[in-house]
Amino acid sequence: MTVTPVTTVTPNATILNAAQLAASNGTAASSTSVSSSTSTSALGSLTSNYSDFLSLLTTQLQNQDPTSPMDSSQFTTELVQFSGVEQQINTNTNLAQLVSLTQAGNISQASSMLGATVSATSTQLPLQNGNAALSFTAPSAGPVSIAITDADGDNLYDASVNASAGANNWTWNGTDSSGETLPDGAYNVAITRTAADGTAAAVPFTVTGTATSVDSQSNNLMLNLGAVSVPFTAITSVNRPSS
Repeated sequence: MTVTPVTTVTPNATILNAAQLAASNGTAASSTSVSSSTSTSALGSLTSNYSDFLSLLTTQLQNQDPTSPMDSSQFTTELVQFSGVEQQINTNTNLAQLVSLTQAGNISQASSMLGATVSATSTQLPLQNGNAALSFTAPSAGPVSIAITDADGDNLYDASVNASAGANNWTWNGTDSSGETLPDGAYNVAITRTAADGTAAAVPFTVTGTATSVDSQSNNLMLNLGAVSVPFTAITSVNRPSS
């Protein structure tokens, strides 16, 4: 009896390599980012390649030449690689869940700051209920200039303050240079002084506001002082209201 050879389907190394690469990238993306869209995309790509590899392996077994079957060591190697990809899928899924739970826990803990008076390093000044405040440190006594502008850079208010050496506080009642009341929101602020060489030098400052909410923006946990959002790393002090 004549045996008609069946076309042999060889393993597709490209698909397997792509699966393993996606596994590596998926793990890195999940460990360095809390973005659900990135993690979902990486895991979806890995799962797709995993399914393709499974299909190719099954087809290979079904269509191998019976007179020259697959070498056992080669088959074992492919099974080991196949198992590794499966484990990466499980690892990515568990890691994504862990990141999500950690982020939820951080938001829950940060919510305890709501209602507190917070000082933070920011170039935006939060105007809340018609009032805003900031603190700055002057290297020496003398005049400093405070400029408040809108989102387009248009000047709204200028103030000249005779600062003392060290810490200084300043408040703004939310009116512009013509005396009109401005709406609550986020306003750009800059503080400068005249240096010894006659040039304008920036004066470091922090803004103060009431914490109103917590959320996640661009993979960072942010505390909102009205319309101004600051990362927790920018917070310099928190004064909780007495119960």
